[in-house]
Amino acid sequence: MKKQLYIYAGLIILFVAYNFYKPVEDDKLDAIINILFASVLFLYIAYIAYLVLKKINKKD
Repeated sequence: MKKQLYIYAGLIILFVAYNFYKPVEDDKLDAIINILFASVLFLYIAYIAYLVLKKINKKD
C-alpha cells in the first residue's frame, strides 16, 4: 500500500511543479494538460480506494 501512496504523492508533486513553472505558454494547451493531469490523479485515487476496499473485503 505504501508503494501506491508514494506514487500518488509523486504525481501530486509533479502536478504542483508543472503549475508552478508553466512550461507551456499556450493557454488552451495548458488547460488541456491540467485537465488530463487532474483526471489521472482522480483515476489513481479511485484505484487506491478500490485496492483498500478489496483488502477490507478479504479480511471479512
